[in-house]
Formats: sequence, structure tokens, C-alpha cells
Amino acid sequence: METLAPAPVKGRPREFCTDRALAAALGVFWSKGYEAASMADLTEAMGITKPSLYAAFGNKEALFTKALDLYEAEKMAYVRAALDQPSARGVAEHILRGAVDAQTNCDGPKGCMGVISATACGAEAESIRAEVIKRRCSSQAAIVARFEQARRDGDLPDHIDVAGLTNYLFALLQGMAVQAGSGASREDLQRIVDTSLMVWPTR
Repeated sequence: METLAPAPVKGRPREFCTDRALAAALGVFWSKGYEAASMADLTEAMGITKPSLYAAFGNKEALFTKALDLYEAEKMAYVRAALDQPSARGVAEHILRGAVDAQTNCDGPKGCMGVISATACGAEAESIRAEVIKRRCSSQAAIVARFEQARRDGDLPDHIDVAGLTNYLFALLQGMAVQAGSGASREDLQRIVDTSLMVWPTR
């Protein structure tokens, strides 16, 4: 008597590494900004289909938020480390030189993902712009608190407006990011850092 072969088992959808896919999405958002990064760009770079993207990460906005988390954890760690520097000038130098390293790293796009996404968002992506600004404000608040401590410790002159000094530091960072994205070399950015530190207020 002839025996029937077992029915073929339906193949499962091909699995993929979510960490690798997220890193690929980060590269797309970093180089193009939120709005200019199309779903086709993202799925091609991530090596997955659109349904797989939705299933693993949610919509495009949720994917961007996860990519921004990864960017801050991997590319912006120098900001957290800077707060432990023994002087306000040391804090500023650690942040500025860390930014040069991050903005000119050969392993990623040039410039700053936050600056690119915040300045390239129209009305339809206002929530993305607001998220980027919220995170930047959180970083600024931490640095203001550190500079206030430096002023209390006598490391900064009493008359220094620490909020204004922090805004000056972030203006430098944003300007450097724009220049890096426009092709400025590492040496160009290092000269900006060196000049800025020459005029940094000390007691």
C-alpha cells in the first residue's frame, strides 16, 4: 500500500536581526533627515519588507524614535561623559571634541542627526521636530546645571550667565554640524574648537 508523503510545512517569514536593521535605519535618517527618508529608502537599507518594518518597529515615526535612541546611546555618549570633567572648560572641550569625532567619523554620515532632522522638518513632521528639540533641551538643562555648579565652586566668574553660555556652546555645536554636513574637514572643525576655547571664560 502506497504511503502518502507528509504535507509540506509552510515556510515561516525570513527572520532578520532587528539591531542590524535599526542601525541601517539610523544611517538613512542620519544622512537624509526624517522627511527625506522614504519608506523605500528605509526598507531597502534595512533589507526587510514594509510589513516586516511595521511589525517590528511600528510606523516611520516610531522607527525614527528608536533610531534616535540608538544614536544618542552610541554616538552621543561623549555628552554624558563630559559632565564628569573637573572644570566647565573641560566640559565644553570634551563636548566640542567629541562632536568633531562624531561629525567626521568615517563610519557614518557627516553632521548631526538631530540638527539635520530638526531643521529639515515641515509642518507634517512637527512631532518629530518637537521630539528632537525636547531631547536637546534635556541635554542643555543638564549642562546648565553643571555650569551652575562650576560657578558656585568658583570655576566660572560670578557674573557669567550660565544659560547664555550653554546656548553659546550649543550654537557652536549646531554650526559645526552644518559645516560638517557641507564638507568641512576635521581640521576645519578642530580650528573652531581651538578658537572657541581660547575665549572661554575663566576665573
